[in-house]
Amino acid sequence: MDTYPVLGALFALVSAVIWGGADFSGGISTRRITQFQTLALSAFSGVLVLLSLAILFREPWPAWPDMLWSVAAGIAGAAGIAALYYGLSLGQMALVAPIAAVVGVVAPVVFGLLTRNLATSGQILGFLIALPGIWLVSYSSSGARNHAGEGLALSLFAGLGFGGFFILIAQVQRGAIFVPLVFARVAMFCLAGLFLLLRRLPIPPLRDNPVALLAGGLDAGGNIFYLFAIQFTRLDVAAVLSSLYPAVTVILASLLVKERITPWQWAGIAVCLIAVILIVY
Repeated sequence: MDTYPVLGALFALVSAVIWGGADFSGGISTRRITQFQTLALSAFSGVLVLLSLAILFREPWPAWPDMLWSVAAGIAGAAGIAALYYGLSLGQMALVAPIAAVVGVVAPVVFGLLTRNLATSGQILGFLIALPGIWLVSYSSSGARNHAGEGLALSLFAGLGFGGFFILIAQVQRGAIFVPLVFARVAMFCLAGLFLLLRRLPIPPLRDNPVALLAGGLDAGGNIFYLFAIQFTRLDVAAVLSSLYPAVTVILASLLVKERITPWQWAGIAVCLIAVILIVY
């Protein structure tokens, strides 16, 4: 029931801002430890944050279907992140990042349009405009061109993982927030642990990697506001607006570590802002 669609859109945008900070923090962390170690630490800190909130607000234990949806969402999200990280490690940033971002948006939009009434014409136009905006913001001309076929496959898999998370976690009964996300994050931590085991990598000390832990806390916060968003607005609207987080990541990188924003990325940020206006209004 879309009682307060503008409020839902606002929650989705807050989710994008927080997720953008999480991605920035995760990127900084991977300069010190591997991507998979960062994933494990961020999943661990996310569990602690969400479990603390669930206890604080005395949220009831979810029904079995909600648990299963949550675990499936956590696995999909972790698989998407792992595929993205592996694609980036091949020097395929220019290919993997934008395709994964766009596919991650397309999946829930198509699902939302098929399972609910059509969005308004303005919202559909906003969806169509947002896709190239996300592509432009995520694009980096520095990516190498080797392993192109493998990079394409990984980017599609990563995007489907992200889109799967959006869709699966939205199936949780309305009103349940923290406990379902605990299950999703535990599943993510277990899958990250499997990656570490297969690659024979240790879990790095917590005290030496506060940025990775910060990334997990922020990612959990983004998840919370995304679930808030889908309580009040359509899945496709929440997914598209939440997926504008690459713009926040790029801006933070420019402000905090002085990375240059390319003209194409500036154009992408402008396009994303136009998309927001169309979707919200």
